[in-house]
Amino acid sequence: MLTELGLDWGKTVVTAAALLAALLSSAPLPAQAVGADSGLDSRLSRSADGISAANGVLPALLENRLTMSLHGVEDPALLFYLQRGFRPAWTQQEKLHGLIEAVRTLDEHGLDAADFALERLRTEALYRFADLPPERQVERELLFTDTLARLLQQLRHGRLNPRTLYADWNFSAPARPLEQAARLAQVLEAPALNAAVQAQAPDLDLYRELQAALKHYRMLATWGDWPKVASGPTLRPDARDPRIAAVRARLAAEERALRALASNAPGSSATGEHPPAPANSRTTGLASLADTTDASHYDPVLVEAVRRFQQRAGLAVDAALGKQTVDALNISPAQRVAQLRVNLERLRWVAQDMQGDHMLVDLTGYRLRLHLGGQLAWSARIVVGKPTRKTPALLDSVQHLVLNPKWVVPPTILREDVVPGVVRNPDYLVKHRMQIVDRSGASVDAQHIDWKAARQHGLPYRVVQDSGADGSLGRIKFSLANPYAIYLHDTNAPSLFRRDTRALSSGCVRVEKPNELAVLLLDDPERWGPEALEQALATGKTRTLPVARQIPVLLHYASAGLDEQGRLQFRPDIYARDEALRVALDGVQR
Repeated sequence: MLTELGLDWGKTVVTAAALLAALLSSAPLPAQAVGADSGLDSRLSRSADGISAANGVLPALLENRLTMSLHGVEDPALLFYLQRGFRPAWTQQEKLHGLIEAVRTLDEHGLDAADFALERLRTEALYRFADLPPERQVERELLFTDTLARLLQQLRHGRLNPRTLYADWNFSAPARPLEQAARLAQVLEAPALNAAVQAQAPDLDLYRELQAALKHYRMLATWGDWPKVASGPTLRPDARDPRIAAVRARLAAEERALRALASNAPGSSATGEHPPAPANSRTTGLASLADTTDASHYDPVLVEAVRRFQQRAGLAVDAALGKQTVDALNISPAQRVAQLRVNLERLRWVAQDMQGDHMLVDLTGYRLRLHLGGQLAWSARIVVGKPTRKTPALLDSVQHLVLNPKWVVPPTILREDVVPGVVRNPDYLVKHRMQIVDRSGASVDAQHIDWKAARQHGLPYRVVQDSGADGSLGRIKFSLANPYAIYLHDTNAPSLFRRDTRALSSGCVRVEKPNELAVLLLDDPERWGPEALEQALATGKTRTLPVARQIPVLLHYASAGLDEQGRLQFRPDIYARDEALRVALDGVQR
């Protein structure tokens, strides 16, 4: 930003009023506003942009400290003080204590108070502002303002910058410095500072559910680990096996913990120390888990308990005690705490893009949800990329619809599927209704291609599949605008939507009931109702239709989310992304 304004702190000094005026207007600074050693310790006069004069020793010291230190023009603290004429902001003790409380309770958001100098903040709050010499007043001002700025940044946008973790990250960037400075002022002017700080966290049901679960599992973690269940062959209802006793003990231990937490919920104990069990936790019907004469029998009571557990863990609710269910049973409360912290961070990254109308593509929940006017307008199952061909997390929008689309085979599928397929079976292209075209669009005879050489060195042509209901894209394509050839589309394999685990595609997102989504996005009942759309599809002709408006599409990855009943649900980490994020989140403080 300094370069854009034509400034070099090493050579020039900028008066605060002129600097702020330039920032607000996005215009170059006037020459008279910049001059070597132009006396930053002098008092500011009223400027043309309405900034009040800053009189007194402290404003001068603050101005000097901020403009002559390593703080840059982009620093929200500098802009905050520029906007208030360098008047002190932390003269009231209740403001200090409000900030200290906000830092102290950061763990409720899965964040770490160790990122902030909590003990130093507490020490500084012991002294009244008026009792400190000017230099100490400045130190305290900068300490508390910098703490508040970083605290708001973490609550609103996360502790980590996702752009440093993911090369393809393109969700909305955090607020610009002037907006951050304005938010600092807004929070400081609030009657209750801690409440104003807490209000900066995402205002989303999922965020609150994750917070409640975090509190719950932290308490469970203090009580030790669950009984472990050994691996082995899949066990089904009515089976008898020594491992069944371990499953019973594991779920009975969770039952006891849930009951203890519920009985010690706030309002039912003197301390209010223990949180209530999450709203989706059900202990009814589990009371007889331990009351059995044959602990190794997979009886109906245990079957229902396992089904409920599978629902909470985002697994196929089939009562089969296979590898996935056993692995989930062996996840400790401490591991769930780490998982919840990771997903709170992910949600902070994208929360601002979940405001207003949007389409949420829940990659791990295998669900697409269209939100219009603050309400869930439509929902459908989806199929996403398999672990070897991951669907990326992206912010995008539907550009247009294509009816009866042709499919240009992406490079990865061409290299890994089509070329090897032709080598194995010369009729592969005919079977899949595919044609080869050159750069000009002219057809190329497949018999004139050395397919074994193409397997080693690549194919210098495009492969296009004809349109049709049996084509890979089905009858409708929802075109997006990303550089990864990722889009939404119909499918020629609707039976896949009946599977519980649907990470099965080559990267694009297959949508159940695409006709319904198309009608909603076209938003033109007179011209494009369900019947008109079906008639256009029945012609078999490829046709491109503009959408009524470009609604944001969020392809979001998270290993915890809400199910269709609004209950918190853990999900398998299908792309194995949690651990790297957990390590980064627990890493060096910023």
